Amino acid sequence: MKVVVIIIFLCILAALFSALFFLYRDRGHGKRMVHALTLRVALSVALVLFLLVSYRMGWIGPAGLR
Repeated sequence: MKVVVIIIFLCILAALFSALFFLYRDRGHGKRMVHALTLRVALSVALVLFLLVSYRMGWIGPAGLR
């Protein structure tokens, strides 16, 4: 479970840095930055939904102080 979350998180970071790269490369005239940020938002939403479903299914439990 940790591996899946870490992989998705790394994909989110890669999309964020590719958007930064496209921002400097295209100088605001291309749509690649918008697509990269859209991908980042979609991956973030998917990660949150995955964590919620995992919690409801019992695959993960609450962590922290008890």
